[in-house]
Amino acid sequence: MIATSRRSWVATANAPDSDFPLQNLPYGVFATPGTAPRCGVAIGDQIVDLAACEAVGFLDAGGAFAASALNAFMAQGPAVWERVRARLTDLLAEDGGNRDLPLFPMVGATLHLPITVSEYTDFYASRNHAFNVGALFRGPENALPLQWTHMPIGYNGRASSVVVSGTPVRRPMGQLRGEDGPRWAASARLDLELELGAIVGQPSTGRVSVAEAEAMIFGYVLLNDWSARDIQAWEYQPLGPFQAKAFATTISPWVVTRAALEPFRRAGAPRENPLLPYLAEARPGLYDLDLSWSLNGEVMARVNYAVMYYSSAQQLAHHTSSGCPMRIGDLLGSGTISGPARDQTGALLEMTEGGKFPVETARGRRTFLEDGDSVTLEGHSQGPGYRIGFGRCEGTILPAE
Repeated sequence: MIATSRRSWVATANAPDSDFPLQNLPYGVFATPGTAPRCGVAIGDQIVDLAACEAVGFLDAGGAFAASALNAFMAQGPAVWERVRARLTDLLAEDGGNRDLPLFPMVGATLHLPITVSEYTDFYASRNHAFNVGALFRGPENALPLQWTHMPIGYNGRASSVVVSGTPVRRPMGQLRGEDGPRWAASARLDLELELGAIVGQPSTGRVSVAEAEAMIFGYVLLNDWSARDIQAWEYQPLGPFQAKAFATTISPWVVTRAALEPFRRAGAPRENPLLPYLAEARPGLYDLDLSWSLNGEVMARVNYAVMYYSSAQQLAHHTSSGCPMRIGDLLGSGTISGPARDQTGALLEMTEGGKFPVETARGRRTFLEDGDSVTLEGHSQGPGYRIGFGRCEGTILPAE
């Protein structure tokens, strides 16, 4: 583990409000004008060109950093992840680092999708969110299905829908409920979902334990599971979300490693029922991670990730419980992260109670998202004199076509 007192010779990394200090070193994929996308690491307001570092012998990752996605590097496994992270820390440290590293300012660089997404599964792991949404659709007496407190609930999404932060989101068209049957129209109840995405860095071919699942996770991104609530309400019975969530899922460009978050482990929400042994965790699997979402630059809600009922490792272990194989580059959404208060909710559906109670914003009242609205997710874990941040996960709504 990186000593929390070490500083970087990259001065901006040492600012207490920097998302990317020496203790973080998140991975991403970037390009500069006239160059091809390749792998990099964020440090302060700079990007370390990992492909160039390999080319001159500063690092050795088998040539994986010249690729336009992190998959080849992730495939090399946890021992290589740990070795490269330790080497980067030494190279960037103020005490004995290498000031000849190839750096590029983040300003002016283009950030790309950091991984080739193999599959995408979205879960439903906040009890507050699950109860609030269930109560809207089925009433409070039937809000939580019987099995919810016994296993992680999820659905298989569309890997092709995953886009990097900054990509505009087109308002979807779809079938909506009408007075006398379905009608075809643009979604009028477009929503966000504040989530954390776990990136699977190692494959599996059978059941894995929670501990094995955790070791498979390379890192985490912020994730916005955009949702068309009116399309969802018409289609979700009997098989769940389909077109309501197939049009876009936005993730942040920097992958914060599991190693960087290790000092911030924290227990999650209290258990209502004992879990079956295959889901038992030997140690807390969530993180003390402060999250927020903003609408057009105005913070709407703040919540801590530790409100969740299931960790990403538990979700991954359950995903494999039937023998389902996992691939390098699989993406697991945590599910909407919501606390008990209205200003802790991770979706407008909850905040407005299905549109019944609009919220006031600087641009007027909102029940759901309007064309031109921009949503920004942010998050960080606070350490002693530094923080482990994710940067921003942003998207702006374009009119339907």
